Amino acid sequence: MWLTLDQQQVVRAHLHATQRLFAALDRQMQRDAGFPRSEYEILVRLSEAPEWRLRMSELAAAMFFSLSRLSHAVSRMEHAGHVRREVVTGAGRRTDVILTDQGYATLVAAAPGHVAAVRALLVERLTPAQLDQLHEISLALLANGDGPDEVGDLLAGPA
Repeated sequence: MWLTLDQQQVVRAHLHATQRLFAALDRQMQRDAGFPRSEYEILVRLSEAPEWRLRMSELAAAMFFSLSRLSHAVSRMEHAGHVRREVVTGAGRRTDVILTDQGYATLVAAAPGHVAAVRALLVERLTPAQLDQLHEISLALLANGDGPDEVGDLLAGPA
């Protein structure tokens, strides 16, 4: 039922390190760029998408956000001129989020500080072998993960 002492130590160390990394990256982004890291991540994902465009539902799933949470973030980003929404009709109505030229310029301006922080807080603290291990471990943790309800699904047991 309980985790072993070794398992507890691994889980706590992993969670603490991850939370500390995210908190530091959040502070850096807010301080240097004036917006949250989650909005930076939205800009990144849109910049990597064909035509700088993604469906709201796809973006929400990729970010592990509810549609409501993403909608609030996109509203702030629209107000700042970083993105725009477009309703697409046809084979089912959907809303796309599109990166604007201003949003791309904001991403380009914010990227050097973010990359420097990631290097200082993560990359340079690990050996190349440890980075490879972290990659493998991360892929294993992500394998077959379907989204934010995954834990509830796992705890519910087989269907």
